[in-house]
This record gives sequence, structure tokens and C-alpha cells, in this order.
Amino acid sequence: MMKNEVFGYQLLLDLYGCKTGACDDLTLCYQFLDEMVDKLGMEKQAPPNIFRSDEKRFPDKAGLSGWAPLIESSIVIHTLTPKDYISVDVYCCKAFDPQTARDMCRKFFAPKKIDEQYIERGLDYYKNDTNYHTVTVKKTNLAKHPEVTITKKEPELALK
Repeated sequence: MMKNEVFGYQLLLDLYGCKTGACDDLTLCYQFLDEMVDKLGMEKQAPPNIFRSDEKRFPDKAGLSGWAPLIESSIVIHTLTPKDYISVDVYCCKAFDPQTARDMCRKFFAPKKIDEQYIERGLDYYKNDTNYHTVTVKKTNLAKHPEVTITKKEPELALK
């Protein structure tokens, strides 16, 4: 029996021009990760962890990195203070509402612009056959849909 489902869903959000101070606010970013898990209906394996980059050694990477480990996978955040930029990665093996994630980002960080990529992961995970496919997504013009190439992988022959 073949299931018409994917294994997981990944939402990548790039937040530009976030409100002043958001990229360095440890409490705000921790609270974002903690609340995002609940709002998306996911379950934590452990409390979020947040780390500060060494701004003296890596001035262009000054900011925070955080992770909320989930039973379903993870939510990750990286902030870059020099540009008031935040990247958010939500990966979950059950469907979730991308609009809720965008709304949470707007509430916490007030970005001037959000770029988004939504990816279905593990397209062949539930298939019984072993003729897997390779999917390549190339980002072209933002006004158009991305170009998608699907290549069928031939089964490998066993050498005797």
C-alpha cells in the first residue's frame, strides 16, 4: 500500500529589517522559540537553548542562535545584529500552519520584509518501491514559481 504523504514539512523564513534590539535580545528570542512551539501545536523534547556569538571574533556574525528540540523535529533561529536580520527554520514531521509561524515572527520581531520557502520533505518516505526520485528546486525569479526538476533514479544493480 502506498501512502500519498510526505515525511515532513520545512518552513524557512528570512526576516529583514527587524525591530531595533531584537537580534540581541536573549529573553525575546527564547520566548519566541518557547511560544512558537505551543502556537504550532508541537511538543518540546527539552526547553529551548540560546547561544550568543562572539562578536569580537566574528563581528559580521554577531547575534544569537537558538534551538527548540521537538518530538516532531526542531525550530531554529539565527540572528545577525549588524543587519537586523533573523532566519527561522521550522521543521516538523506533521503538518503545521505556515501563517501562524509568519504571524509569530511579525509579533516578536516586526520585520520590514519576510522571504519564505516552504518545502515538503521525504517525498518517497512512505513509498514501498525503491525507485526513488531526486527533486531539485532552483530559485529563479521571485515573481514566478521555482523551477522544479524531478529525475527518476534507476535501481542499482548488484555486482556479483
